[in-house]
Amino acid sequence: MSTVGYGQPSRSGGDPWGLVPDEAATARALLDGSGRITHWNDGARRLLGHTAAQMLGRPAAELLADPVAATAPARDERWTGTVDLRHRDGRRLTVRLLVHRLGPHEGHPDGWLLVSPLAGTERTEKDDQLPRLAFLYAPNALALYDTEIRLRRANRAMEEVIGLSEDEARGLRLSEIGGKPQSIELEEQLRQVVESGRPRDVRTRLRTGGESREHAWLGRIAPVWDARVGLVAVVLSAVDVTGEDRAQVRLQLVNDASRRIGSTLETGRTAQELVDVCVPRLADFGSVDLLATPYLHGDAPPSLQNGVLTLQRVAHRSLREATPEALVETGQEWDHAVASSMVRAVLAGESVVLYKDDPAFHAWAEQEPMRARYARELGVHSILSVPLSARGVTLGVAQFLRYRRPDPFAPDDVLVAREIVARAAVCLDNAQRFTRERETALALQHNLLPQRLPQRSAVQVASRYLAASGRTGVGGDWFDVIPLSGARVGLIVGDVVGHGVQASATMGRLRTAVRTLADVDLPPEELLTHLDDLVLRLSEETGGDETAGDVGTTCLYAVYDPVTGTCTVARAGHPPPVLIDPGTGGAVTMELPAGPPLGLGGLPFESAEFSLPEGSVLALFTDGLVERRDRDVDEGYRLLHEALAAPAVSLDARCGAVVEALLPSGAPGDDVALLMARTRVLDAAHVVTWDVPDDPASCGTARKDVEGQLTRWELQEAAFTTELVVTELISNAIRHSSGPIRLRLILDRTLIVEVSDTSSTAPHLRRAAVFDEGGRGLMLVAQLAQRWGTRHSADGKTIWAELQLPDDCVKFAGSTAR
Repeated sequence: MSTVGYGQPSRSGGDPWGLVPDEAATARALLDGSGRITHWNDGARRLLGHTAAQMLGRPAAELLADPVAATAPARDERWTGTVDLRHRDGRRLTVRLLVHRLGPHEGHPDGWLLVSPLAGTERTEKDDQLPRLAFLYAPNALALYDTEIRLRRANRAMEEVIGLSEDEARGLRLSEIGGKPQSIELEEQLRQVVESGRPRDVRTRLRTGGESREHAWLGRIAPVWDARVGLVAVVLSAVDVTGEDRAQVRLQLVNDASRRIGSTLETGRTAQELVDVCVPRLADFGSVDLLATPYLHGDAPPSLQNGVLTLQRVAHRSLREATPEALVETGQEWDHAVASSMVRAVLAGESVVLYKDDPAFHAWAEQEPMRARYARELGVHSILSVPLSARGVTLGVAQFLRYRRPDPFAPDDVLVAREIVARAAVCLDNAQRFTRERETALALQHNLLPQRLPQRSAVQVASRYLAASGRTGVGGDWFDVIPLSGARVGLIVGDVVGHGVQASATMGRLRTAVRTLADVDLPPEELLTHLDDLVLRLSEETGGDETAGDVGTTCLYAVYDPVTGTCTVARAGHPPPVLIDPGTGGAVTMELPAGPPLGLGGLPFESAEFSLPEGSVLALFTDGLVERRDRDVDEGYRLLHEALAAPAVSLDARCGAVVEALLPSGAPGDDVALLMARTRVLDAAHVVTWDVPDDPASCGTARKDVEGQLTRWELQEAAFTTELVVTELISNAIRHSSGPIRLRLILDRTLIVEVSDTSSTAPHLRRAAVFDEGGRGLMLVAQLAQRWGTRHSADGKTIWAELQLPDDCVKFAGSTAR
């Protein structure tokens, strides 16, 4: 335990009571937590006769006249009362004590402070004179009103407030002294205190004493009682809290700006929110102008053409109707001279204030006389320009004018404006960044999505794509229609989780991969398996912490065969399609194996095959169409069924009606892709099949059969080319396979030749040497056909080739579908 001598601070400087002047008129002692004395001043020596050297470290209980009956000091924060103490000479003294509980603080442990006055304890005549002087010279304004609410007394501070002396105002009511509506309200408050006898607090804003500006006042009205008469007067005590009031108003303004600015990622909306917050609370007029090219600090300043800087107005607001101070409309560009506060703020990167009597104001008036003259006519007395800077880039400038309120922009106003504008600049920068990224993603997605859907004989198609609105941005939804061999068509819809350029780029890679896999005629479930592997590799390439399964890419792939009228569908975590029956017109959700989302790896995909009547409508879509925050998926599917079942003049009209019914606002929260296909069936007269014996001599028979069929189709001009292709394909099948061989001709927009066998070995093109006897067949087929390829099935493979029809036969072949 450290001790200090009386009147001396501790060596560590941590004992604050050691710094208190050692006045002999007060006895003072400090006790530690155990009740031992750690401080003893000269007043304590005078009271009890013991010196500090004698008392330090001793228990205070030894000073009690009756130690047995004594109790420990109270644990309250403060205690007062009388105790009997023993003087050094043995006398018994009754002492009035005030005891403070001391908490643990720096340099002093738990304990107590004991004080007792030694002088000035008796009341004197001089004490009776002190209240009058205290009333007269009190720092806060005081006034006494009688029960008729007429002024009787006013101290010096109140005289300064009302601008009248006590003698000039005596006998007047408060409303008569102030002459303002607020004075009448305050007088009514005084009257209510007289009637109730209870004090009350009041707050008001009042211009008094001939001042030009209002002050904020905090007042206390209290009754004055006389023990014999009762209520004799009321006292009004007023404190000027203008500074605190303005600070609170400014703080509230900054808080409101943080809450209101940046509600969207739209540049114009954000700029308008800035001026809406500041007018009229900070200024009488506010505007936001942006640079055409943001100014990066450290770069060359924005180019000044002939001494002017071009800015674009994006938002403004005024106290006056029609906003005449704006001079330009939003969206318009206008030039500003170098001397203007806006240009100076942009170039310097600091706030600039112009007052009407400043030389800088006159310099600006010389360069822009028309605007300066209009500002004088309007009564503008101060202009504040604050640069909009965020992340080291100056985006533009916010300008504020005052002409109705008399007070000019004060330094505190400039600080508040800078704080608000700085926050708004970050929001504007975010909005511009979002806008640029969204435009880039939209352009990328537009280029990656099919510009025009191919119209095939197998299906009639229509589509809609809506990009997400708001903060989410453009996503990775896509759709496609892929021509396949045998007049078949592939329909695909997919959704890459996330938004922005990355999602659009991933979508483009997946769409390209799907087209590549579809070209080799993979069944839907196998195509999704390969696509699953690709998503896994893409996830590994990103190097992120998330697994491929977190990517959440979904896909649905359907293959429709117009010859058989069958449709094979597989999905990977994607919403199932909806089918419209051509007979009943009703819409049903197709039941499919769910399949995991792409990117999980190692899980199987399954397909389902459906036989579709001619005229059936398939609706493939992404989840943004049926899922929304304000409704569940079941409700979305119900609305979709109703919209699809409604009559429509065309497939495209039906597609538009679906979007309007499920997205009435036209602004989806997520990307929406919708692909609708009406099925057609090829006329049986345009599909011919022959079984070909496994014998080289059968090539001649096949040529004759083909020639006869082409004659019936009136395609004699295509006979020679077709017979060559048929001969080469059958010869190849006989040479490299065993078992039954089947030849099929399909008359569609092209003439399709298909040769099927039981071998699973795919043929390959090769360049035959000069003396080779074989190896030229597929080369010949490739030269004669528009397209050719191989597709595998469970019982073998099919080699196909598409031959271009003569021009005069295209019209006939184009109507092959019923």
